[in-house]
Amino acid sequence: MSYIKFKIPDALKNDIKNLLSTISGTRDSKLRKGMNETTKSIERSLAKLVIMAEDVSPPEILFHIPLLCEEKSIPYCYVSTKKELGNSARINVASSAITIENVGTGNDRALDDILKKLEALKK
Repeated sequence: MSYIKFKIPDALKNDIKNLLSTISGTRDSKLRKGMNETTKSIERSLAKLVIMAEDVSPPEILFHIPLLCEEKSIPYCYVSTKKELGNSARINVASSAITIENVGTGNDRALDDILKKLEALKK
């Protein structure tokens, strides 16, 4: 059993990483980094998008995240490694999960584009 519910194409993973990098560089944006902060953000229904790494060990650490997201109707996706996820968010450590709470000024269209692509994947 795995917490990875669907496969994401490499091109979309790159788009997600680029979005994360753009948002993390925006002054009025808000990201939650790590599994604990991500869980809190989902439970409080503040998350706009949850991004998880596929190489988390043990996988039980993130097992509850997709279930919580589906319960609260929050979109979620995956990138290949924890290191890539941390680098995309401009932090110097690997991260198992990152949540976008506020995209910041001018990033709404980019987030909407990613959300539409993810919705199309799940169908």
